Amino acid sequence: MREFLKLKLSFFAIVLLIFTAACSSETGSDNTEAQSDGDKTYTINVAYGNQPDEPIGKLASKWKELAEEKSNGRLELNLYPSSQLGAEKDVVEQAVAGNNVIVMAGYDFLMDYVPDTGILTAPYLVEDFDQLLYLTETDWFEGIRDDLRQQNIEIVNAKTVYGERHLLTNEKVTSPEDLEGMKIRVPDNQMSIKTFNAMGAAATPYPLGELYTALQQGLVNGAENPLPVLQGVKAHEVSKHLSLTGHQKFITSWIAGTEFINTLPDDLVQILRETGEEASKYGRDVLEEETAAVIEEFKSAGVKVHEVDQEPFKEKVQSVYDEFPEWTPGLYDEIQELLKDS
Repeated sequence: MREFLKLKLSFFAIVLLIFTAACSSETGSDNTEAQSDGDKTYTINVAYGNQPDEPIGKLASKWKELAEEKSNGRLELNLYPSSQLGAEKDVVEQAVAGNNVIVMAGYDFLMDYVPDTGILTAPYLVEDFDQLLYLTETDWFEGIRDDLRQQNIEIVNAKTVYGERHLLTNEKVTSPEDLEGMKIRVPDNQMSIKTFNAMGAAATPYPLGELYTALQQGLVNGAENPLPVLQGVKAHEVSKHLSLTGHQKFITSWIAGTEFINTLPDDLVQILRETGEEASKYGRDVLEEETAAVIEEFKSAGVKVHEVDQEPFKEKVQSVYDEFPEWTPGLYDEIQELLKDS
């Protein structure tokens, strides 16, 4: 009997050991899974219309480098320049649909979702870029962010300086009258279209990647953009007159779907924002250096550079501010009040 009890106790001891080992194994499995999730790589496609060697392309490369380094590889940014994922509007729609994409989107494009954003790209609104960047730090802009979130749009980076926009044409332009009858390529948004129509031109939307061919074939007579962008698409090889109209000081945003951003760990979202701003500062320095170099390159390529009196152009575009009834009443005056503190 005593031997039987010993055997029975031994049997229960063995069962207890097996049960304990199984529990330990399950606990270890949970820890491994948690550790594995902490090491998970999140892949994000970053889309923009510019060429890789333009300031925006260099900014995107810097952002990729910084974000991947500071996240210890948990973020993987795949770059898609030259509208490889589609036109700006198409990729914004992809973001809103929840895809894992960040796209450079002008505030003029975001007008389709929150109309007041468009004033940030209005012609001759500010004296310098710092004023525009200041506006993105105000309570007014926080309201814009919140309104965009209601449309499932999250501004990841609000402060990219795109450049001062000028006019490159086949014929000399030094006054608004010279633009009459000219077809000028503009981005496909209402701010750009209304601005150049107000100046007297026939605003003609075309994808940036198709500009060179459009100039060659006479489908347009000129284009407008910051100088490094015009240089990037080789527009100066066809059009030989540069008019320094400076009609827009242009900053842009990088947006993603709010629902997609909410799937990322908070620390990675913070890294995306911080490295995005750091890359934007780097991109602004590149832009300033390259803008001066581009003018010299244009001159060497036979482009005639025309300093223009901007006042007649400013007078022509004042009507643009009255062409957006969907804007909050008094929006222009509100912006001017904010700028007094910049």
